[in-house]
Amino acid sequence: MGNLIFKNIPGEKAKAIYIQQLLTDIEALEQMLEKGMLEKAPVRIGAEQEFCLVDELWEPSNKAMEVLRALDDPKITTELARYNLEINLDPVVLSGECFTKMHGQLDGLLEKVRKESGKWGLKVILTGILPTIDKRHLTTSYMTPIERYQVLDQTIRKFRGSDIELHIKGVDEINLHHDSILLEGCNTSFQAHLQIDPDHFADTYNWCQVISGPVLSITANSPILMGRELWQETRIALFTQSVDTRASGHILHEREARVGFGNDWAKGSVASYYREEIVRFRSLLHGDFETDSLSELNMGKVPKLKALGLHNGTVYKWNRVCYGVTHGKPHIRIENRYMPAGPTTTDEIANLMFWVGLMMGRPKSFDTIQTKMDFKDVKSNFYNAARYGTAAQFYWDGRLVPCKDLLLDHLLPMAYRGLYAMHVKPEDAERYLSVIENRIKTHNGARWSTQSLRKLKKNHKSAKALQLLTADMYFHERKGYTVDAWELSRETHVDEGTDTRTVRQVMSTEIITAQEDDSAELVLKMMQWKDIHHVPIVNYRLELVGLLTWTDMLHYLDKPKKMSGLVKSIMKTNVITITAEATLSTARELMKSNQINCLPVLDHKELLAIITSKDL
Repeated sequence: MGNLIFKNIPGEKAKAIYIQQLLTDIEALEQMLEKGMLEKAPVRIGAEQEFCLVDELWEPSNKAMEVLRALDDPKITTELARYNLEINLDPVVLSGECFTKMHGQLDGLLEKVRKESGKWGLKVILTGILPTIDKRHLTTSYMTPIERYQVLDQTIRKFRGSDIELHIKGVDEINLHHDSILLEGCNTSFQAHLQIDPDHFADTYNWCQVISGPVLSITANSPILMGRELWQETRIALFTQSVDTRASGHILHEREARVGFGNDWAKGSVASYYREEIVRFRSLLHGDFETDSLSELNMGKVPKLKALGLHNGTVYKWNRVCYGVTHGKPHIRIENRYMPAGPTTTDEIANLMFWVGLMMGRPKSFDTIQTKMDFKDVKSNFYNAARYGTAAQFYWDGRLVPCKDLLLDHLLPMAYRGLYAMHVKPEDAERYLSVIENRIKTHNGARWSTQSLRKLKKNHKSAKALQLLTADMYFHERKGYTVDAWELSRETHVDEGTDTRTVRQVMSTEIITAQEDDSAELVLKMMQWKDIHHVPIVNYRLELVGLLTWTDMLHYLDKPKKMSGLVKSIMKTNVITITAEATLSTARELMKSNQINCLPVLDHKELLAIITSKDL
């Protein structure tokens, strides 16, 4: 999508023209396959690096477009959110020191971004989901102002006919309605590309599916979303739901999510694969590319199949098949979309090498894998990896195998063989695959993040802990250590003065509330039993309507007759409140001047949290 020149043409006539172009592209692809025009060698690899930009508070910055304009580099492009950018690396031939070469280009481009971002007071973070993102950063004001993103957002919401529904359950749970696709902007990935031989498309693609679960387990790096500990690779669930065109209904329809793993083995040619995608998913975007791929083919030109590319750009398979043209020659490649960004560039290149090595090292015993494994076991492996990371078990070769045993005893040796078969320099293979081996024996990025956050939350409120976690990611990455060597947070970073800190950093979000029509006696007893000094009172829309305090409880417990009514009869309704973005000095002054010890924190009228004198 990042490289597409998109021009949306509204109207039924324009849509019909686009569909005709799409069908023509399929026919052109079939002719190129029959004529053997698609390149088979040399094998090339490539990658795309997505990353986050954060401000001095380690929160998402909205300055990505300004940084991008200043960089003025065609290899760096936009992403959906204003706090993300993407680097597109040059494709290289899979041989020799290709991985070191890619690593060098990646570090060089990132350093260029860091230097320019620093002028704006920003830092670059490599992570699958930025811990400090919250609902404030998911409004349309944070969407990159480019037409295709806006049209995509409008189209998906039109198809759904309702808000996006996000529900993910892990150790914690998140249940949220949202009015745009910007939830997808929480995701940052390191997308890997591998050119394949189109004559062996089905076997190659099916093998790619088979290894997805084990590869994802060791590369997982996105366990936290909005302070909740969810899946080890939460991006898998988040992306699926954030651009889901299917609305909930009373009838259970057999429809496939636009983001997904697939429902069956690939069969036939790559053209068959694309035909199936067109059948399953209607086009979200339309455009008039003013070209006819069949006419170009008849003139001896290599068509770019732009209509097919536009359709394919809105079908988000975790292993996506892409058509491209390099140096005037057409090719087919697989784009691995499930690996997250970070924690370091060395970790990312190691992930890329591990995946490529497995792709090239497939044993002959795993040819025609569709006759030896059930697809649903393969799909189950993928989602188990997303949920549990290296704690997962996998169905493999007729047995249920613990993740670490499968990785160390079977897949790591297989990856070495695949790389050596492609004449990758042994020193390169050992350098990067040793990173994978060390990670298997210690921890991956997801495990480091969850353990660090748990430690931080023992001494800090959630917002502050997430800020410290993000800072720790940055400082570890800048020191150059791979994640297997990262120590848990020592809380040595982020030292601001009290005057600059905000309510959000110390407020309590885990609060007990009551409703105005609850029994007054029950609520007062609850305060006594739980030693709670402040209970906000909300209506059914979760809007603040009153407050009960410890003083109220002591007063009414001595007067049983007054406790026989509802909460609304005894609550205080003239409540002084504050916003999450206010400074702590403002909160302190409000409490002091009004002689109170608690301020409910509101987002518009809705109760978000409370801050007390104890928090200060």
